[in-house]
Amino acid sequence: MIAVKAKYALLSALFVALFLSACKENIDESARYVFKEETILSYLEKHDDYTEYVKLLKIMPVSFVSESTVAQLLAARGNYTVFAPTNDAIQKYLEELVEKEIIASPSWDAFTDSTKLDSVRHVIVHNSVIDGGEEGFYETYSFPTDDNAEMPMNNMNGRKLAVHMIEGTDSIYMDGDCPINIRNRNIYALNGIIHQMEKVVAPSIVSLGGILRTVIDEQKGPYLVTARCIMQCGYIDTLEVTRDEVYERLYQNGDIPVRIHAESKGLKSLTDGFAYAPEHRKYGYTIFAETDDWWEAELGKPAKDIMPADVQQWVVDHNCYPEAKDNTDYLSEDNVLNQWISYHILPYRLAADRLVIHYNENGYYQPSKTSTYTIPVMEFYTTMGKRRLLKIYESKESNGVYLNRFPKINNGRSQDGHEASCLPSRVGCRVNNDAPNLLDYNMENGIIYSIDAPLSYNDSVRNNLARQRLRYEGASFFPELMNNDIRRQPFTSARFQNVWLMDDTQYKYLDNLSINEGTTFVYYNAYNLGWGSYQGDELKAVGRYELLFKLPPVARRGTYELRYRVLATTARGVAQLYFGEDPNNLPVTGIPVDLVLCGDEARCGVSGVARVGYEQDTGDEDYDSEIDKRMRNHGFMKGEKGTWNGSTVCRSHGYKHIVRHLVTRQTLDPDKTYYLKYKSVLDSDAKEFYMDIIEICPKEVYDNPMTPEDIW
Repeated sequence: MIAVKAKYALLSALFVALFLSACKENIDESARYVFKEETILSYLEKHDDYTEYVKLLKIMPVSFVSESTVAQLLAARGNYTVFAPTNDAIQKYLEELVEKEIIASPSWDAFTDSTKLDSVRHVIVHNSVIDGGEEGFYETYSFPTDDNAEMPMNNMNGRKLAVHMIEGTDSIYMDGDCPINIRNRNIYALNGIIHQMEKVVAPSIVSLGGILRTVIDEQKGPYLVTARCIMQCGYIDTLEVTRDEVYERLYQNGDIPVRIHAESKGLKSLTDGFAYAPEHRKYGYTIFAETDDWWEAELGKPAKDIMPADVQQWVVDHNCYPEAKDNTDYLSEDNVLNQWISYHILPYRLAADRLVIHYNENGYYQPSKTSTYTIPVMEFYTTMGKRRLLKIYESKESNGVYLNRFPKINNGRSQDGHEASCLPSRVGCRVNNDAPNLLDYNMENGIIYSIDAPLSYNDSVRNNLARQRLRYEGASFFPELMNNDIRRQPFTSARFQNVWLMDDTQYKYLDNLSINEGTTFVYYNAYNLGWGSYQGDELKAVGRYELLFKLPPVARRGTYELRYRVLATTARGVAQLYFGEDPNNLPVTGIPVDLVLCGDEARCGVSGVARVGYEQDTGDEDYDSEIDKRMRNHGFMKGEKGTWNGSTVCRSHGYKHIVRHLVTRQTLDPDKTYYLKYKSVLDSDAKEFYMDIIEICPKEVYDNPMTPEDIW
């Protein structure tokens, strides 16, 4: 573990104190349990293993503006998960502080600075408790099962704890190397559950930029070469930023409403009628890095002697970015080293279980807790620096997560959709997301993953991306939804399912979306609900909405088809779409899109079905192909076969109300930025805008005379 992490952790209490609201928090002691059964606090008080921990609980306030202690919290009603360190664990933690020269001896009396003392107490206590609220507490059998996946709920220190399990054993580690005692776990109390810890849980609050600076200063692997390149190209300052402090102050001061009554504005299907503003606006990053060992083998000298100029020369020699400039202007996006290293960085914090979103791909269904992956799942993200596409991929056959993998898929109409084979030249880079040392580089605002091959946006990668249909979950356009734990939440309470994203006049929360004044815009999390939504996400808006989306880039210049997938209901409205390069002067594209039109007569009538050209699949491939062509002539496509709800795929007759609208066909350039605008054309303020999937499909796919586009 890098020594600086512990030193930074000591500052966590002060960091939190600066931005908490001025409201006092008091525990309602009248709500305490009065039965003979144990609360968490009473259990801990009766067991000698926890005497030191109990002392800290009774000293440490719930927050730095609270008059109530954490002990009082754990004596009241609730659903708390407590990772309780033993006396020995706390003593070992003090000994670690001695090794790091933070205190002179392993004793509380060794603290001469009250600020450091409070910080250490805060680290031990606030990282040990998860307040589950109405969502409940966590037994070990309900922990995430993917290695290094994070707990769904933050602890009291605002951090998600990663879970590491050793295959073939009962061993479970929190935060990578903090073991839960095998015998003393899942101790049930009236207000939650206790897991005895053999080591204090103390995740680092170092930023990604901070850890990279330490790597450079200490010349330590395994990412010294990558860190130097990031520093040279000017990205390290960006990687040090953790959150938007302006938003933080506005939210804490009440200038941004905590919630709005969205149901009264016309949005339906909300848990309690309200939609809730995000508590924070955090920044996040993911770095995929070749290790120092790889660079040493490639360049034939120790990592400490490998400089950014050496890496640039290697990139030039391997023709990774032939159009880039081979000069020393490293801060320029035109520079070859800048293009190399920025392609390794995403502006998303992607935990190990979020590199790709396994939810409802055909054959796999998360709500039923299916554990075996099936057909390929892939995400397309826009990298830092010069905007380029990065593909992240996983399937049953790939046996792991890969970057820029381009296999052959069994995607015929009657085939199973699985990966069939993959040429060695198209395997891509395997992401090492289960490494034991991943903990060392899992920071507050980002994660570094090692990869087993060089990551390059070379001609081969671009050509393969340019021959592939790009399917996006609309919510994936927005890093803020991932960085603030809004996407992929398993909870069913309203504040997790219905997230209100205010219009730009209130605060511009999403960088890649402009929301006009008067629009009520909500992110709906259908995770665990069994909907036909792709990846369990939906975006909805009502009002006289005008929504301007910044689209991801394409890989090669060419003709592309832009598609918009809708789950049609009578609640939807009609929108005029605009598309182009100038966000202030976008030309109209086509006639207004009626979001009710589909293949379901009950929803849009006989004439609506006729306008779409819909007919149920018959199993006769030639006939069904002709129906698809007829629908395309009307400007529509059926839903995809690759998504289902555990029993019915979105292409089937059971989902005949899912259609893809063909928005426009345009020549797109990879060096230009394009925008898509939706504008309501109805007088009603209550008809919904709806977004689930956007597809950008190259002509080589949708108009290929030899190999028709697949239905998956």
